[in-house]
Amino acid sequence: MTTGTPPPPAGPDTRVAVKDVFGIDSPLTVPAYREPTAHVPEVDTAYRFQPDVTLALLAGFARNRRVLVQGLHGTGKSSHVEQVAARLNWPCVRVNLDGHLSRLDLIGRDAVVLRDGQQVTEFQEGIVPWALQRPMALILDEYDAGRPDVMFVLQRMLESDGKLTLLDRNRVLAPHPAFRLFATANTVGLGNLNGLYHGAQRLNHAQIDRWHVVAALDHLPAEEEAAIVRSRVPSLADEDGRTLVAAMVAVAGLTRQGFRAGDLSTLMSPRTVITWAENTEIFGDPAPAFRLSFLNKCDEAERPLVAEYFQRCFDRELPESCAPAAT
Repeated sequence: MTTGTPPPPAGPDTRVAVKDVFGIDSPLTVPAYREPTAHVPEVDTAYRFQPDVTLALLAGFARNRRVLVQGLHGTGKSSHVEQVAARLNWPCVRVNLDGHLSRLDLIGRDAVVLRDGQQVTEFQEGIVPWALQRPMALILDEYDAGRPDVMFVLQRMLESDGKLTLLDRNRVLAPHPAFRLFATANTVGLGNLNGLYHGAQRLNHAQIDRWHVVAALDHLPAEEEAAIVRSRVPSLADEDGRTLVAAMVAVAGLTRQGFRAGDLSTLMSPRTVITWAENTEIFGDPAPAFRLSFLNKCDEAERPLVAEYFQRCFDRELPESCAPAAT
């Protein structure tokens, strides 16, 4: 889309009660849209909101706060933003800031296009100016994986007026009143400290300081995580399935405790637990499904400890339990 195309002027046209929509005990109301458009994410009825993070995100939507969500992988950082947007019918788009993303990808570039049978050079907007001029929530996914030189493109957008300078076009773009900016990160710009997030960059603290709100997203309580797994795998919704899923979530909890204590170099995310449940449905046995879903991802020296976690929760031995532990 070219810079000459005017953005739609529409903004939020209604307000919704936080208590009614998100189930959070709060008297707040937030702006929203009556009808969804093509860029509104689909509602995930199984999603469980964490109240503190949800309120931080709602502050971003309601008061135009720049919100950075930090947490371990698999905790649902990007999904949390998307599901808040889905329930507000707020258009939303995600951009993964991988190491190959360039300034031209974000801002735009000159491209040769065919117009009236003639080849002409025309400036093609990148995703950032396109979203900036629209009632759109832009999510910068894996914010700490972006190259530092590319991240400075966003520096001006993080200031109070949120304007963006297009040096190639000698233009300064003002954001649409309903434009919102969010980001997700594993390390809050501290780099790959524990070796878990290869490719994470150390970011300039002056840029991190420009985010108005930094929310920390942790794993859900065991009961809520189990409810999500059962909703994803309906065949485990009966009484036996509930017992099985509870044991799976318990194993995941032990791996997280082991990771925090330094005994393990990896952990089970909620996404891995869901995969384990799905594979159990395929193979008919949680033991081989556990091996294929998580155990084979672990360091060989750590597998006996992980197998011990499984034995504690399922009262079953795995072959790895008998392997000699690393000294």
